[in-house]
Amino acid sequence: MKLPIYLDYAATTPIDPRVVTKMLPYLTSDYHYGNPASAHTYGQTAKQAVEDARAQVAELIQADPTEIIWTSGATEANNLALKGVSTLYQRKGRHIVTLKTEHPSVLDCCQQLEKQGFSVTYLTPKTSGLLDLAQFSASLRADTVLVSIMHINNEIGVMQDIKAVAAITAERGILLHVDAAQSAGKIPLNVQQIPVDLLSVCAHKIYGPKGIGALYLRRKPRVRVAPLIQGGGQEQGMRSGTLPVHQIAGMGEAFALARHLMSTEQNTLCKLRGRFLQGISHLQEVVINGDLQHSYPGILNVCLPGINAKALINTLPEVAFSVGSACHAKGIEPSHVLRALGLTEQLAQSAVRFSFGRFTTIEEIDFAVQRLVEVMTHQ
Repeated sequence: MKLPIYLDYAATTPIDPRVVTKMLPYLTSDYHYGNPASAHTYGQTAKQAVEDARAQVAELIQADPTEIIWTSGATEANNLALKGVSTLYQRKGRHIVTLKTEHPSVLDCCQQLEKQGFSVTYLTPKTSGLLDLAQFSASLRADTVLVSIMHINNEIGVMQDIKAVAAITAERGILLHVDAAQSAGKIPLNVQQIPVDLLSVCAHKIYGPKGIGALYLRRKPRVRVAPLIQGGGQEQGMRSGTLPVHQIAGMGEAFALARHLMSTEQNTLCKLRGRFLQGISHLQEVVINGDLQHSYPGILNVCLPGINAKALINTLPEVAFSVGSACHAKGIEPSHVLRALGLTEQLAQSAVRFSFGRFTTIEEIDFAVQRLVEVMTHQ
C-alpha cells in the first residue's frame, strides 16, 4: 500500500493511464501536433481529434456536439456562463438567483456582476444542504434572467434536484446554469430530459488532465453567451484561443471511460463510504455534514468536535484529505458552505472532507480510519 493514501478526489483526480495513452500522440507524434484551425493535413488531423473528443463529451450528457464549447476548466466555464449570459441578455432582466453554497467561481462572478448593477439573490439552503424549492420559486422575479445552481456540492457532496429546479425555470422562461464539475461522469445527467440551458464541466475531476473543461450551451431553443476573450473567433466566436489538442483528447477519453464505468463505480463508492462511516461510528459527537440520502458517495464531510481540522492534516501525514475546498484559498476563514448550513465557526473549523474515487481500495479506507481513530482517541 502506497503512502500517503490519497483521499482527496474531490479536489482533483489522478489521470487514468488510458487517458495518458490517448494524449501522448498529440504531445510526441510527428503528425498530430498541428493547430486545429489550420487547413493543411497537420491541422485537419488535430481538428479531427478535437471533434472526436467533443462528441465524447456530448455523448456523456446526451447533448449535441455543436452544443459543447471548450474552456480552460469549470471555473472559466462558470465565468463564461454567468458573465456571458448577463451581458447578452441584460435587456430581458438584471436579476440572478444562486445558492450561498456555490463554488467561489460562481459566487465571485455574482459579486462582480453586482458591482455592474445586477441584482443577486443568494439563497440559504436547508441545514441538510438541499435547496428549499418553495423558497427558490418565491425568489424568482419578472426580471430574473439567470439561475445558477451546483449539481453536486464540492465540499459536502449534496446533490441538488436539478430536474425540479429546471422544471421551475423552464416554466418561467428563465435561463438555468448548472455547475456540474463534480457530477459529470459520476451520476447520470441527460440534458435532453432536463431543460438545463448552460452546464459547466471539466476533465480533472473525472480522471482527465487539468486545464481543460467545457460549457454546454443549449441549441434549441438557442442559448448564446457574450465572449470573455476576443481573438480568432474559435468555438463559434464564444471562446477564442488556439485549442490544446492533447488536453481535449484526454478530456474526451476521460468522459468516454466515465460513461462506461459510471454504474460500477457508483456501487463501489457506496461500499467505500459505508466502510468509512462504519469505522468512525463509535467516535463520539462526530457530525456528518449534508444529507447522506441525497449525496454523492464519493464525498464525505464530517465535523470532529475538539479537533482543529487544519492541524489534523499535519497530524495525519499518511492520509491526504482536505479542509473545505482546494479551490478556495482565501486565508483562514471557515468554509462558507458549512456556515451557510448554520454551523458555528468553531464547529466549521473542525470539519474535514474525505473523498474517494476510482483507485481507492478497502485496504486504504481501513488504514485511514484506523489512523483517524487513533488520533481522535489520544487527543
